[in-house]
Amino acid sequence: MGRTLDLLRHERVARVYYAVLAQSALGNGAAYVALLVVAYERFNSAWAISLILLADFVPAMLFGPIFGAAADRWSRRNCLILSDVLRCVAFLGIAVVDSFAATVVLALLAGAGTGLFNPASLAAVPSLVKTERLPAATALYGAITDLGFIVGPALAALLLLFGGPEVILYANAATFAVSGLILTRLPFGAAPTVEDESAPRPGLLREAREGLSIIAGMVWVRTVIVGSAAMLLFAGLFNVAELPFATDELDAGDAGFGALTAIYGLGFVGGSLSGSRGGDPAVLKRRFLGGLALVGAGFIVCGIAPSFAAAVPAFALAGLGNGVILVYERLLIQTTVDDSVMARTFGVRDGFSAWAFAAAFLAAGGLIEAFGVRTVLVLAGVGALVVWALSNIALRHAWEARPATEVRTAD
Repeated sequence: MGRTLDLLRHERVARVYYAVLAQSALGNGAAYVALLVVAYERFNSAWAISLILLADFVPAMLFGPIFGAAADRWSRRNCLILSDVLRCVAFLGIAVVDSFAATVVLALLAGAGTGLFNPASLAAVPSLVKTERLPAATALYGAITDLGFIVGPALAALLLLFGGPEVILYANAATFAVSGLILTRLPFGAAPTVEDESAPRPGLLREAREGLSIIAGMVWVRTVIVGSAAMLLFAGLFNVAELPFATDELDAGDAGFGALTAIYGLGFVGGSLSGSRGGDPAVLKRRFLGGLALVGAGFIVCGIAPSFAAAVPAFALAGLGNGVILVYERLLIQTTVDDSVMARTFGVRDGFSAWAFAAAFLAAGGLIEAFGVRTVLVLAGVGALVVWALSNIALRHAWEARPATEVRTAD
C-alpha cells in the first residue's frame, strides 16, 4: 500500500488518469447489470442475454492483434480517447433503441471499444510513471478495474431503485465522455518511436501479422500468455458454476451468491495490489506460477466445501490467485517486451483470453448438467493445477540467467 500511496503523491499524470479510470470502471460494473436487465426486460430470452454479453468478447476474439497493432502504430492516448468515444456512443444507443439487432450491434461496438482500450491502456502505463514505480502503477490499474466490477453492481442495484436500467446506461456513457475529455489534456502514451521515420510503414494488417510472428518467437512470453489463457478457461467454468453452487449446493440463496462473488472480487483486488512489490523477471515469473497454484487449490476446496462458511476462504483464495496471475502476467509483458510491440502482445493476450472465456461459457452448462456443480468445480481446480505443472516445466529456465535489461525484445 505504501508504494501505491507514493505513486499517487508523486505522479500527477498518473493520479489524474487513475481517477478517470476509477469512474469509468464503476460505470462499467454498473452497466454490466443494466445490460442484463435490458436484455431480459426487452427481449425476455436467455439467448438474448447470452448474445448481448458474448458481444463484449467477440471483437477481442476476432481483432485483438489488430487493436494491439493500432495502439503500437498511433498514439496510445488517442486510442484510449477513441475507445471512450465508441463506448459512449454504444451505451447511449443501447439506452435509446428497442431493436434486438441494434442492441447486439451496439454491444459489439462497446466490445470494440473495450478491445482497443485494454492493449492501449496497459501498453501506455509505463509512460505514466517513472520506471521504479511501474509495478505499483500496474498493480493499481488492476485493482481499480477489478474493484469497479465489485462496487459497480452494488451501485447499479441502488440506482435501479430510483429508475430503470436506462439511467445506468446514460450514466455509464457520461463516464466515458468525461474520461475522453480529460485524456485529451494528459501528456502520456505517445506512439512508439520508429527507427527510420522516412521509410514507408506497412499497413495495419501487415503490422498485426508481423506482431504475431514476433510474439510467436518470444517463447517464454508466449508460454505465459498461453498458460494464463488456459487457466481462464477453467476460471470461466468456475464463474458459471458459482451461482448454482451457492444457491443449490450451499442453500445460501441469491444473497449468499452475492457475498461469495464479492469475497472473490476482494481477493482479486488483493492479488492485484501484491504486484506493487515488483521484482526482476525471474521473480515475477515465480509469483505468476504461484498464482496458478492458488487458483487450482481454491477451486478444488470450493468443490468440496461442506458449508457456506467453508466456501468463504476458498473463494477468497481463488480470487487472490487470479489477481496474482493477472498482475504478474502484465508486469512480465511490460518488462520483457519491447515497447514497439507491447500493445500487440497485450492484444494477442486479450484474444486468447476471450476465446478461453467463450469456450468455457459454451461448455459449462453441459458439463454441469452431466456431472454436477461440485464435480465441475473440482475439475476446474484440477485443470488449473495441470496448467500450473506444465507452466512450471515450460518456464523452469525462463529469465533465470539474465537481468531484465537484457530481455527487452526477445526471449
